[in-house]
Amino acid sequence: MREPLLIAKDLCRTWSTQGRRVEALRHVSVSVEAGETLGLVGPSGCGKSTLARVLTRLVPPDAGTIRFRDADWLSLSGHRLRAERRFMQMVFQDPVGAFNPRATVSGAIADPLRVHELAGSKDQLLRVGELLERVGLSPDLASRPIRDLSGGQRQRVALARAIACQPQLLILDEAVSALDLAVRRTILELLVDLQRETGMAMIFIAHDLAAVKAVSHRIAVMEAGEIVETGPAETLVAAPQSVTARALVAAVPRLPSV
Repeated sequence: MREPLLIAKDLCRTWSTQGRRVEALRHVSVSVEAGETLGLVGPSGCGKSTLARVLTRLVPPDAGTIRFRDADWLSLSGHRLRAERRFMQMVFQDPVGAFNPRATVSGAIADPLRVHELAGSKDQLLRVGELLERVGLSPDLASRPIRDLSGGQRQRVALARAIACQPQLLILDEAVSALDLAVRRTILELLVDLQRETGMAMIFIAHDLAAVKAVSHRIAVMEAGEIVETGPAETLVAAPQSVTARALVAAVPRLPSV
């Protein structure tokens, strides 16, 4: 039997801030199957973003193991790591800070195509147009500066840049939390459609349980650096077991499933 696309076990990460130690991750274990969406919820400061950064190797764990695509993810380095990074992409909360403020839309999306040699110079503009259309934007935006776009447009460009690499796992860290409800709904529908089309797996991180439930197959609940509950999305929301999950369910505004 093939192992899950991603398996992380016993991840630990401690931060030192203002003279005190904060255990952001305490023996956290998660797994994601190919084509599955794992929702990750919890209150602010519970360790969700730290987990995302450890999984993507933006910060190293103090302890624990990660296997991705049947390989020891933490042992990769150099050319092998650069090559494998295309298969795990991340979309951040802040669509402004995610880009060079002087970048154009086409420049931002074409960067991964160039870095990973996924399209020649003559084909990049065509590919950029295709990616813009896939995320519901007009190819006419390609020449526009990123700074001239709305927040929803910038987040779609960030998504287009991430899927340009044809990732097998997309991690979204509060990627819709800064958007208004109508745009958020549109992005959630887009994510579900993209998963159906490409078969990519996702880790969808948010404090908003309604948004997480709308796109997730399973949900993991974090509190104080630990996973306190995991289960199928429908089951967890209908009958939460942990104090944290019950509090999140109680705070859910009613958002229909996508």
